[in-house]
Amino acid sequence: MTRVLIIDDERPIRNALRDIIEYEKMQVEDAATGAEGLEKLEKDKFDLVLCDIKMPGMDGIEVLEKIMEKGYGTPVVMISGHGTIETAVEAVKKGAFDFIAKPLDLNRLLVTVRNALDKSVIVNENKVLKKKISKTFEMVGNSNAINQIKEMIEKVAPTDARVLITGGNGTGKELVARWLHEKSNRCNFPIVEVNCAAIPSELIESELFGHEKGAFTSAVNQRKGKFEQAEGGTLFLDEIGDMSLSAQAKVLRALQENKISRVGGEKEIKVNVRIVAATNKNLKEEIQKGNFREDLFHRLSVIPIHVPSLNQRIEDIPLLADHFIKVLSEEHGMTNKKLTKEAVAALQKIDWTGNIREFKNVIERLLILCDKTITDKDIKQYASKN
Repeated sequence: MTRVLIIDDERPIRNALRDIIEYEKMQVEDAATGAEGLEKLEKDKFDLVLCDIKMPGMDGIEVLEKIMEKGYGTPVVMISGHGTIETAVEAVKKGAFDFIAKPLDLNRLLVTVRNALDKSVIVNENKVLKKKISKTFEMVGNSNAINQIKEMIEKVAPTDARVLITGGNGTGKELVARWLHEKSNRCNFPIVEVNCAAIPSELIESELFGHEKGAFTSAVNQRKGKFEQAEGGTLFLDEIGDMSLSAQAKVLRALQENKISRVGGEKEIKVNVRIVAATNKNLKEEIQKGNFREDLFHRLSVIPIHVPSLNQRIEDIPLLADHFIKVLSEEHGMTNKKLTKEAVAALQKIDWTGNIREFKNVIERLLILCDKTITDKDIKQYASKN
């Protein structure tokens, strides 16, 4: 049941609000002071707070500030008999969902309560979704190589330093990029991924910088590029070694000046993004071949992070196997299956040329095709390349 907390020093107001909200089939708690209200918020979870502004001792604005500081995520609607535009603006600036003046208008109150509760549902859904995403992109392993990467991420993530992630296909470069974003100060803004290898060279500039209407034949509307879409957050340039030289020149300029121009446009647009790039190529060799700009390489590789192959971290295979069995079993609605020690040892002997991506696929195959216990014979039949 939906739970609402009313904080008001006037008993008649508390009773009137209680009657209205309980009539709407919601559960109500009330508090006569700001301190009492905060104490109840500390002990129980509420979906909405209705808080008076003028109260003796701790006033409503102070209560609002404390609620915001604690990060409860509960929408707060401020109520006052001394309502002014300045007070309303101050309350909203400090995080209030809305402001209602006394005497209370019943319809206005109910609409505001419903809207605030809708927001509460969305916030909670986003929290659940974020947890699922974090779980999906969990970095699993205790090998020295992985622990070094984790330590590097902890140090680098809070900064805006550009990061160049290198490693073979399927090693988890995207995972490192997402961890850098999740642990950064930009985590509440988007991370936007561009796969430079998957976009034709003639379209990469439009994809990155956007285009104006009429810039080329199929440009029927103005379109924002990935730089603008990632504003305030992180732009992840995957497989940057496959980017054309002309696009590289424009990316270099964007990094130097924090400005871009859309294709077909003359206006310069300021951008505030953190660049994380990744490649499976040796960029120093690509520079020697004339395929990659040396100045861009130095701009991108302020912090280099190399992700090892799975063959270089086979001690992580037992943990990885348990992790993927759990995650994939949930996805498929299956019960967890167990690996015998011999099965784990057999997995550690395989040459994982496709790295983590290949390993995950094999675990999924074993889950679907094997009985409750996965044995070394199953590994030989369904996973071994011999």
